[in-house]
Amino acid sequence: MLSPVVAERVSFEEAARSDSGQGADSMTVLWGVSFDATPISGVVVEFVKTALAFRDQGYRVHLDLGYDIKADKNSFFRPYTDEAALLPDWVRLDRIDGIGEIPGYDQSFVAAVLHEYIQDGLGEQLLPRVDAVAEALGQRIVEHWQRLDVSFVMVENGTLPENIVYTKALYRAIEHYGRWNKLGRFVLWRDHDLMWQSEPGIKKYGDFPYSRTVAPVNSPHIYYVVPHEEARRKTLEWVPGLEKIGVFPNSFTHVPAVVDQYNAGFRREHGIPEDAVLIARCTRIIPPKRIDRDIHLVAKLADLADVYLFVAGDTSESPEEHAKLIRLAETLGVRDRVVFGGWLAPHEAHVGCPSGRGYSVRDLLAHANVMSFLTSYDYESFGNPIGEAIASRVPYITSRYALYDTVYGDKGFRAPIMELSTNDLPTQSFVDSVAELVLDEQASEETAEFNYRLGKDQFDTSRVDEVLAELLPAPMDERTRLSVVLPVYNEAENLPAVLSSLHEQRGAHGPLDKTLYEIVLVDNNSTDDTVKIAHRFAADHPDLAIHVVPEHEQGVACARKKGMDFASVRSRRRGRRAAEERFYLVSADADCQVDEYWLWELFTAMESSKAAIGVCNYYYAAEHFTHRPRLWTAIQRTLRCRAVTFGLFGGFPDGKGFAVDRDAYEKVCGIEIVYQLQDGCFVNHLSDDWDFGIRVRNSGEDITYVPTSRVQINPRRVNHAIDEVITGRAYGSDGIIVMRDIRVQDPTLDREKDLTEDEAQQAWDFSVKDFTPKNTILPVLLTPSLLDNDAVIQFFGPSLAHRLGHRISQIKDEMRLIDFAAIHSYKTPSYRLYFEFADELFARLRATVGEDIGYPPPLPACLREVPPERLSEFVRHFCEDRESGEAHNYFGNGGVF
Repeated sequence: MLSPVVAERVSFEEAARSDSGQGADSMTVLWGVSFDATPISGVVVEFVKTALAFRDQGYRVHLDLGYDIKADKNSFFRPYTDEAALLPDWVRLDRIDGIGEIPGYDQSFVAAVLHEYIQDGLGEQLLPRVDAVAEALGQRIVEHWQRLDVSFVMVENGTLPENIVYTKALYRAIEHYGRWNKLGRFVLWRDHDLMWQSEPGIKKYGDFPYSRTVAPVNSPHIYYVVPHEEARRKTLEWVPGLEKIGVFPNSFTHVPAVVDQYNAGFRREHGIPEDAVLIARCTRIIPPKRIDRDIHLVAKLADLADVYLFVAGDTSESPEEHAKLIRLAETLGVRDRVVFGGWLAPHEAHVGCPSGRGYSVRDLLAHANVMSFLTSYDYESFGNPIGEAIASRVPYITSRYALYDTVYGDKGFRAPIMELSTNDLPTQSFVDSVAELVLDEQASEETAEFNYRLGKDQFDTSRVDEVLAELLPAPMDERTRLSVVLPVYNEAENLPAVLSSLHEQRGAHGPLDKTLYEIVLVDNNSTDDTVKIAHRFAADHPDLAIHVVPEHEQGVACARKKGMDFASVRSRRRGRRAAEERFYLVSADADCQVDEYWLWELFTAMESSKAAIGVCNYYYAAEHFTHRPRLWTAIQRTLRCRAVTFGLFGGFPDGKGFAVDRDAYEKVCGIEIVYQLQDGCFVNHLSDDWDFGIRVRNSGEDITYVPTSRVQINPRRVNHAIDEVITGRAYGSDGIIVMRDIRVQDPTLDREKDLTEDEAQQAWDFSVKDFTPKNTILPVLLTPSLLDNDAVIQFFGPSLAHRLGHRISQIKDEMRLIDFAAIHSYKTPSYRLYFEFADELFARLRATVGEDIGYPPPLPACLREVPPERLSEFVRHFCEDRESGEAHNYFGNGGVF
């Protein structure tokens, strides 16, 4: 009878606090746990391949082999002995302290839960004890991770319900450890064998939808991966709402296996003639692997050639199966042709070190004519031996197991295939196809070469870094406080100067410490040398971290979002010591240059103000407009207006330069990509930065203006689109606000030519019409409490401030809006308030900015004949006209200067 469980009375939070950081060194730690519970297996090998990428990034790698998890491997609580010799020396075998001391957690309890509750659908009385043990076990896991200062966790095969106690404990530990240490997605949870593809014939885990197993859960800390699309589809069928699940195929080092000085004696030592055909089989020696099929194949091929079978596997795992296979070989008369060679070191050289410890799978393949995988139909998930053969440039043969086509067949790999639908043993036609492959040297060479080239593209280990870079961005220095995100598209001409200006940033006492910040350059499908220039600059300036990240969906909003999300995720992995410091995501523009104190001024202002967003000061260089005084005057008036209102209200972010506190960024779910229709096609809305700032402001956060943080705007914004600037169509019309390419140089364009007086007036009219609703009205529309601020009252005057507040309340009630944060919902009320208060607003601008601001531009023609007493009524109709877009055209689209 199982003993009752007494849970330890320690909270997860107390566990997290205990021994915080004790025993940890300066390196970040990757913790791996395998639910396979064996010293070496395909699951463990895949862990090591992935962990190698972390090791190369400076992580210290710990691996728990899972002896304290699986009850049917006869290793429960068994101490480690010589297992470390099977793994690279940079992998430290480890396990959670004190599991054996948890009352009630033992092999018999785990086995009882699996058999009675999972398989038989009974055992409800076990659940209270399951939860109690899981609680105590989860606390032990948290304590252990905390002592090591674990930064990342990899769970291998954790969804198999061999031990739901441990699975529940692991989920609890992940949630509490992640929340306590303010980590993002710090767990890669990889499933190699889900219930539907592991021994379904005996229904080891019950029936779909597996109501008694522990299903994957949506967590802000976990990214699930599976080895192929079919696994992803089946997982989502089981857990339809699972959000973060990707495909991460098994990988193999693609280097042809060759006979060399280290393995030349392989055949001789195993009694295999040098000229014999050798079939290799690397597998566990258990009934589901169907090694009997290989023995039958050898017997049938014996009449055609001198054929041997080498079985690489542990004969002690199932002595009964081993003895049965030997008897079969004797019965078929091929006992002397079947070699059980024992366990071989893994195929991957960096997992086991063959030298000094015997031969490896790759040594076997160097001598083999073909690799065999005649396995059970419903037992396999990926079929690693096939991948190992392909990567070693060796032909293979296989049975058509359930997932063969998903992993290999549908991708075009070539091999003789044993069909299992009508035959359980090799047919003569299958035997003939194998003989044709192994006896025709040219056919064998061509097949091996074809598969090798295809496999290198699909499964090479180089893809591990690519997948991890996408799923799990590179770690960040613990001292880094800012990520400068730089979206780029064909910026080869400007990029060197822009990167140099970022590299040469200065602080209060000299050059800015390069560990304080990094650059995230987001390439948005550039076709010029942009990426090469970025990589060259990074190589020439190793003191500053520069990451080049691709974003394949075209649009600056998509690129900005990709970079900020990339930096936000990585910043969560800086370690516990950095968790209490604010972290900032900074937007920069690839065609603008920043002043040398730009970043330092922005950083110090954010630190002191505690605002959610810091907005930079923007300017044009006067020398670019020496011969264009009218254009320069219009630009300067706009910038003077902006300086006044930004200083008063904080302004709104512009992609050219702003910083946002990472927590505030995540609070409003980051940059939002909004789509519009243009010529029948969906395109990105341009003002993602502006709309993002509105959402942050509307969430109750503050925005601060930092006039000393200066960005010089590239004059091409007006040089190459001057006609659109003058007419207020710089970024579209009819409400469609999209990015246009303003890099195209028109050789006929005279950039020294000034505007006429009429053109200058028209350009100013559109500039001030765009500016005034967004910068004098919108701030108080979003935050009416600003109208109680003394400085704001002084700017508007008491009467206007009072009437604006009253009118905002009326319009909000009339429009039935909860708030004005949703994209475009702020435009109609802003435009309405502009028309209703234009004369007074311009009077205040003249008083604060200068008399040259002038008076409101003429009303739209349709409003000029409206009786004054009905103006607000028809202003509403004009601003809310959904069909014509006239209001958008009147106010201009997306700004001018």
